[in-house]
Amino acid sequence: MSKQERLAKINSMFYPKSIAVVGASAREGSVGNDLLKNLVNGFTGKIFPVNPKGGEILGVKAYASLLDIPEEVDLVLISVPAKGVTGVVDQCAAKKAKGIVVISAGFKEAGHEGAEREKALAQQVLDAGIPLIGPNCLGIINSENGIQMNASFASKTCAPGSLAFVSQSGALCTSVLDFAEARQMGFSKFVSFGNKADVKEVDLLEYLADDPKTTAIAMYLEDISDGKRFAEIASKIFWEKGKPVICLKSGRSAEGAKAVSSHTGSLAGSDRVYDALLTQSGVQRVNSIEELFDNASLYITQPLPKGNRIAIITNAGGPGIMATDAAVKAGLKLAQLEESTKEALRAKLSEAASVRNPVDVLGDARSDKYEAAVQIIMKDPNVDMGLVILTPQSMTDTDNIGAVIPNAVKGTGKPCVCAFMGAASVQKGVNTLVANGVPNYSFPENAINALASSLKLVEMKDLQNREMAALADCDVEKAKKVINDFLGSDKEKYLTQADCRALFECYKLPLLASGIAHSADEASKIVAGIGAKVVMKVMSADVVHKFDAGGVILNVDGSDAAKAAYDKIYANIAKSVPGAKIDGILIEQMAEKGVEVILGCNRDDKFGPLMMFGLGGTLVELLKDVSFRLAPMWKTSADRMVREIKAFKVLDGYRGAPKCDIAAVQETLLRLSTMVCNHPEIAECDINPLIVHAEGKGCSVADSRVMLRRK
Repeated sequence: MSKQERLAKINSMFYPKSIAVVGASAREGSVGNDLLKNLVNGFTGKIFPVNPKGGEILGVKAYASLLDIPEEVDLVLISVPAKGVTGVVDQCAAKKAKGIVVISAGFKEAGHEGAEREKALAQQVLDAGIPLIGPNCLGIINSENGIQMNASFASKTCAPGSLAFVSQSGALCTSVLDFAEARQMGFSKFVSFGNKADVKEVDLLEYLADDPKTTAIAMYLEDISDGKRFAEIASKIFWEKGKPVICLKSGRSAEGAKAVSSHTGSLAGSDRVYDALLTQSGVQRVNSIEELFDNASLYITQPLPKGNRIAIITNAGGPGIMATDAAVKAGLKLAQLEESTKEALRAKLSEAASVRNPVDVLGDARSDKYEAAVQIIMKDPNVDMGLVILTPQSMTDTDNIGAVIPNAVKGTGKPCVCAFMGAASVQKGVNTLVANGVPNYSFPENAINALASSLKLVEMKDLQNREMAALADCDVEKAKKVINDFLGSDKEKYLTQADCRALFECYKLPLLASGIAHSADEASKIVAGIGAKVVMKVMSADVVHKFDAGGVILNVDGSDAAKAAYDKIYANIAKSVPGAKIDGILIEQMAEKGVEVILGCNRDDKFGPLMMFGLGGTLVELLKDVSFRLAPMWKTSADRMVREIKAFKVLDGYRGAPKCDIAAVQETLLRLSTMVCNHPEIAECDINPLIVHAEGKGCSVADSRVMLRRK
């Protein structure tokens, strides 16, 4: 089945002309009863209950078997015990159904036997060419007018809308439906996909990319099946289709996510991989359901901002200050209003009103004052976005204010949101706002954070240099030979810094003059040949932390000093790591002074190479000030991962220090990324430190290690 045929069948699942419910039941409170009831109460197509007893259920003729139905069936909902599902799927194939939703539990979530059952089910529908959502899911909903299909056992359905919601958790979906109803939000498509034995989150994303009813996508995920495909599809949705994608991904904590076990991986739990993947895919990650819908309600109703200048309109000083503090914290700026704007406000507002931003229309302001203030301020060329705050005073005509604001902001091309603070007393006004496309937030901070998130969305959308680096000077074939020669017949082999050199040379990584000594006399000759101060390092797979073990001596100057340093390293290792096998002493030119950074890579089993960058040296694992991206990387990815660490100011000329050669670091990151992508045998790689010199003077690999591993 081609991709287009599969997408067409998935579309048929949301637009079926007929639905069969296998496991339909007359028993109140059963899943089979709820499924049928939800369909009967809205679906405009044909409904076929299937129950071995036949008869009639909820006033609809029932059939003893799917095969007894005399007409075509587009979508089949299955709610029977897990052991009986495969038999029903055989009947679906015989009926040439276009799609299947398996509600039934008892698959991989239930242990080994269930996992084997699910594996067989996945192969069964693949052979039959029928897309399957589930098992162990809530179902799917398409509330579009004329369809009104609630093919789930949720107690609520949803109103039509332009936001698609896709969730790995069925239980969460029921809460989301309730939450959305309270916020008067509708959905274009609503999907609980459960164990994703067949249809996965990437399939649903690919379908929603071209869904004309969907303008934004919200997701709850516990994992991602195919990182590369996810990145390709999500990137297309955001950067080509212009649809925002928001994701709540669980498992941020160490307890909620299995850590990756490697040297670089000690800083990169699995959640770091997802962070990198979502960032590179143009997906905005959020921390809660509330934040997800705060952002989504703005994205589906308001234009995106063209800048970070915000105007705040309030009838109470305290909330205005709260909003100002939140705006500054979120990276927004208070707009400086034009003098003409202030004059227009003075003419419309009370004499005591403050016309400086935040604009205080005073506690007695009624709808005419609010309307005038919003109209005047949102037209100011220095304003990029607006927040209207209302606290219900005794004279506040909240209902009317909710009615005038949507018209006041219409046609400005700028986002404007509200924070009507209260509950019952402001509800009618809030209802009017939301019904007319203006989002309302319970508190100013929530509104500010949503506006700030929309600005981040714009910044991400405007990213330049979203192309891979073209590195024509790399010798890929020679590098393959180097790797094969090193590995030989071994499955795994650790490369010391000296061993790394041959591989790094193939990718033009910035190496220093060096040599390997196996005696004190040989060390003396190498240092004389380099003709500069050197660092001497032990070469041993048994000594992981060379510096701590006394295996590194800096600033060795001259032949006699080299002999002494050679002997001292051997003595230090004998004492700190007894029995360690020493392969020699690496002697390397001392790099010019600079800032130490770390570059690393750990190959994730599911997503491939994960690149790391941060301040280097011995404190990297303590400070954990690092950033991550999945390889291969865009040019802009290298730039962003360097700039997003907290200590970037150290590289950028902190307190009068010379700026470092950031461009050289970025190029080294891209070269390392290219290298690990070209050679899957590179399981782990660390360059620590990479010494970054002053701007224009490049950088130098001071220490490195690579783990090669054949699959």
